[in-house]
Amino acid sequence: MYKSFYALKEKPFAIAVNPSFIYFSRRHREALSYLTYGIQERVGFIEITGEIGAGKTTICRLLLNQLDAKTKTAFIFNSNVTELQLMQTIIEDLGIKTVKKNRSALFYELNQFLIEQLAENNNVVLIIDEAQNLSLQLLEQVRMLSNLEAENEKLLQIILVGQPELREKLNSPSLRQLRQRIAVRYHIEALNQEEVPLYIAHRLRMAGSTNGATPIFDEKALKEICKYSGGIPRLINIVCDKALLLGYVLEKRSIDSDIIKRSINEIEGGI
Repeated sequence: MYKSFYALKEKPFAIAVNPSFIYFSRRHREALSYLTYGIQERVGFIEITGEIGAGKTTICRLLLNQLDAKTKTAFIFNSNVTELQLMQTIIEDLGIKTVKKNRSALFYELNQFLIEQLAENNNVVLIIDEAQNLSLQLLEQVRMLSNLEAENEKLLQIILVGQPELREKLNSPSLRQLRQRIAVRYHIEALNQEEVPLYIAHRLRMAGSTNGATPIFDEKALKEICKYSGGIPRLINIVCDKALLLGYVLEKRSIDSDIIKRSINEIEGGI
């Protein structure tokens, strides 16, 4: 609706994950490096945490895009599953053909698959998103999966991705054994005040903006966005998208702080 008004080819602040639009802050680069290192070195367990909307899932998708054919992956999006459903999803994602569907049979088939992949010098990675939703019982089952190993080598690399609550859950005394096996940990922090304008400019540029010396968002607008979002990319996207729509309706080529404040008020359900 507002794309042609602002001379954009695409919506710059769509909520849907688009790896090509990602702004690589120092924290995102570090998170991706930690993930890559953990997989290449077969460390076993990796933990990545961050606030809602910090870019955790986007980083995981970027990771998947850059892995080579020697790395097989299973990505669990829905962590609200039973123990059997978790095993079934892992098996299906890895393309393992099974006859029996009970948990012990699936566990055996997975172990055989991992041994075969190691013999072919392949690596196998399990990514569990929103891992803070896993019950203590399910997390214990995930730990059992890490017992699948060859001499001096982990057969399965497990990446737990979640909100800060995941760290709190892993501190449970009952999960001490799992916690001790996590070799790599990284927390993705929000963008700082200097990075928020860079993030917005990057998204606009990727969407085709050529404004350059006359940016769509003025300086005071950027400060309001930073204040409201706290540097969380998803919140930045929401308020910027709303502001562009409102700017279009008001026929304002430049987004000022008043438009941002009105947008925030509408987002928060104000009148």
